[in-house]
Amino acid sequence: MSASLLDQAPDKSRVAVELRSVSRHFGGVVALDHVDLKVLESQVIALIGPSGSGKSTLLRCINNLESVDDGSIHVFGERVGINGDSERPRPLSDRQAALQRVEIGMVFQNFNLFGHMTALENVMSGMVHVRRIGKDTARTRAVELLERVGLGSKQRSYMLQLSGGQQQRVAIARALAMSPRLMLFDEPTSALDPETIVEVLDVIRTIADGGMTLLIATHEMGFANGVSDEVVFMDAGRIVERGLPQELFLRPKTERCQEFLSKVLHSGRDL
Repeated sequence: MSASLLDQAPDKSRVAVELRSVSRHFGGVVALDHVDLKVLESQVIALIGPSGSGKSTLLRCINNLESVDDGSIHVFGERVGINGDSERPRPLSDRQAALQRVEIGMVFQNFNLFGHMTALENVMSGMVHVRRIGKDTARTRAVELLERVGLGSKQRSYMLQLSGGQQQRVAIARALAMSPRLMLFDEPTSALDPETIVEVLDVIRTIADGGMTLLIATHEMGFANGVSDEVVFMDAGRIVERGLPQELFLRPKTERCQEFLSKVLHSGRDL
């Protein structure tokens, strides 16, 4: 198995993710409205905004869990969900889409773990069944990753035996096990109690410090301020404002971003 991409030097001038006029509709609801976004390799981008602003849909489209109705998405130069090598681009087959998705790790709000498997088996599963890595090698890698997220002693535990924060750390280890080039976090702490939120955020900080390209949808303003290179504020399916954390949080330029931050920060989510 090759070394994890966490241990490889990133090319900070290379475009990792590019969305070009991306739109997505659900019936009459506009989830994404001609979104343009460019993310460089090793950048950490925090997506903030009210519920329903399009953050989760944006991440799901990048990972091809949702198709786009208009526009295009490229990850490391490869068009997501589309066979772009043909004169007549067509959707990828299920197998092609699954292989493309391997390069993009995603951590969900509600963990999406296998309850009948132990923590170790959950982390091994993708390596064995998708990457086709031998079980011994996969087991060694899974143990290393569980130790990295602070769960070395929980290898044989089933999900019902773990706290929410521990389950989310298993989910992070499982995503990292696939050696992705990009990690997406969709409100990774929204289902957790305040005490366990810190555990998960500390793990994500470690990943960010390692040079991985990250997009993180979050309601944790202090975390977004401390970990991100840039913050993107979304509302009604659009990117309303984007900037450095210290600029966007302290001196937001748009009235809508000012209004949002005023409400959120007064609710107790301090910077």
